[in-house]
Amino acid sequence: MKRILLADDEAHISRMLSERLRREGFEVVCARDGEEAWELAQEQAPDLVVTDLQMPVMSGLDLAKALRGYGPTAKTPLIMLTARGYVVDGCERAEAGITEMHPKPFSVRHLVERVRALLGMSGAQEAA
Repeated sequence: MKRILLADDEAHISRMLSERLRREGFEVVCARDGEEAWELAQEQAPDLVVTDLQMPVMSGLDLAKALRGYGPTAKTPLIMLTARGYVVDGCERAEAGITEMHPKPFSVRHLVERVRALLGMSGAQEAA
């Protein structure tokens, strides 16, 4: 079963997205901020990370940079969620190793499709 680390300080987004990913057959580990996500990433080696950009304690950008500097997560796909209108420039995005960026609000269905694609999966049966 593929493990997704989901970091977002907005409880309703974490709840909605984690429930959908679990229904799709993924194991989901949730964090309320970047620091908690960083600790969980070191403990649980996720297959993919979905993180909000703007979070308390440690931003999603700082989390991404930490993940890239840590051997077991250096190549882990990372999807960054951003508030509409907030831009991460190309240099910052490349330096942080952000795989994809999606503005909020986002389509949960589309995000799940992107998770599957980044993990090389096509159907629900492959999550198990």
